[in-house]
Amino acid sequence: MSVMTGEGALAVFAQAKQLERQGRSIIHLELGEPDFHPPNSVLEAATQALREGKDRYCPVAGIPALKEELAQYLHCTRNLSVSPENVVIAPGCKIALFLAMMALIEPGDEVLYPDPGFPGYASITLGLGGIAVPFELSEKNHLQPDPDEIAGKITPRSKILLANSPANPTGTVYTDEVQRRIAELAVKHDLLVLSDEIYARIIYGESYKSLLSYPGMEDRTLIIDGFSKSFAMTGWRLGYTVAPPHIVPALVMLVMNTYTCVAEFTQYAAIEALRDREQATPKMVKEFARRREQFIGDLNRVPGFRCAPPEGAFYAWVNIIETGTTAEEVCRIMLEEAGVAAIPGAAFGPAGKDFVRFSFASSTATLKEAVDRIQKVSTAWQATLANR
Repeated sequence: MSVMTGEGALAVFAQAKQLERQGRSIIHLELGEPDFHPPNSVLEAATQALREGKDRYCPVAGIPALKEELAQYLHCTRNLSVSPENVVIAPGCKIALFLAMMALIEPGDEVLYPDPGFPGYASITLGLGGIAVPFELSEKNHLQPDPDEIAGKITPRSKILLANSPANPTGTVYTDEVQRRIAELAVKHDLLVLSDEIYARIIYGESYKSLLSYPGMEDRTLIIDGFSKSFAMTGWRLGYTVAPPHIVPALVMLVMNTYTCVAEFTQYAAIEALRDREQATPKMVKEFARRREQFIGDLNRVPGFRCAPPEGAFYAWVNIIETGTTAEEVCRIMLEEAGVAAIPGAAFGPAGKDFVRFSFASSTATLKEAVDRIQKVSTAWQATLANR
């Protein structure tokens, strides 16, 4: 436990909630939580399942109907051919990620992961006795992984490569060239790949391409995905892993020894979410695209802020080096003086130290007010620049 770390977003959220309890007005741009809710058809499916008594123990890896629906969903949205037998349902993506890593990592194994990246990657690796090896997503490389850097960090102890596209916190969608090179490295060095695809449906450019679709990746790639982001079902705690057949039994054994099964009635609701008869997900992504355009433009008018539009997810990754102060101080000023909660980039790894992450999963009016508040308190770091 001593080598594991918390999550910056939740720590900032706790500070912000404490200020709210003191009567302060806080705009929450720290959590990656869509401000949408599932359509009525999903709620009705859950209600109907409860009425029908679907509140019992159910198959450990997930109900067959949901696994079959997920296989069809992945074929339609990512052009993947996945067997339902290779799908394991989990109560959220974090536990899916944790159990996948627990099944694969032995003490001393090296895990390559993106920096900046989701804090759990390094934390879980260290907690399981592995060695966390970061590769940088740098501005000079347009926040894309550098396959040459990754290649230079592979050793005989390298076991797993973690990929996250679209990425948290940068919003990066890996290019086809980068993914092809990653796949080639994985095959050459016999690496397992954990492809975190939780934001796969939230992209603002071309259609999404999974790492699983590249040559040689079928028997070495595990997809981690879920319903929190693409279907606005954060509190439902629904995730899943798609794994090669030889890894599935290990995941099932871990399920038996942990959560037993996922709530049956939520799984039936998830089937309805995947069918998306109301086109709720495309409508939500269209709204995120509008917010992205407005929010990024407004942020770039804040003195000392510089931000490129993200290609996916709903995060603004803002370079604040020109403010002349630290990201931690910028976030403190914004929270305590402006009532705007955001996350210092170092919470996502050392490579994020000169950045701040904002979530734009809020209304356009809320985002506009947030930037207006930030503009007013930006005099604090403008004064710092003037005195240099």
